[in-house]
Amino acid sequence: MNIVSIKETCIYVNDLEITQDFYNNKLGLPLISFVKNRHVFFKAGSSVLLCFVAEETQKRNELPSHGAKGSIHFAFEVFKKDYDDALTQIKNAGIPILHQHIWKQGIRSFYFHDPDHNLVEIIEHNLWEA
Repeated sequence: MNIVSIKETCIYVNDLEITQDFYNNKLGLPLISFVKNRHVFFKAGSSVLLCFVAEETQKRNELPSHGAKGSIHFAFEVFKKDYDDALTQIKNAGIPILHQHIWKQGIRSFYFHDPDHNLVEIIEHNLWEA
C-alpha cells in the first residue's frame, strides 16, 4: 500500500448550525456540503473535514454505520509564514487558546476546543517531516 495522505477526518457533533458557524465563519474553512440533521463538510487544504450527527449515520443502510463519543483530537497544518495570522484569527474570533507549544524542531502549534469539545490543533508545516 502506498498511502499519499489522510483524505478525510471525521468528527461527530451535536448541532450542525453551530458547527458550520465555527468552522466556516470563525476558522474560514470553505463549506462543501450541508444536509440538515445529518452532516456538514468542509474543505481543509487538500483534505476534507466531515462533521456528522453520529445517530444519523447509524440509521442509513447505504454505508456502514459509524460514530464515536468523547473528545477527538486533530490538527490543521499551516505554513510557517501563516502561523501568526492563524493564531491571531482564532484569538480575534473569541476562541480561547488552551496551550501553545514549541516542538523539538522549533515548530510551533496551539490548541483550542471546538463547540463539541473536540481538541483542534494548528501546527506549522513539516512537523512530521523534520
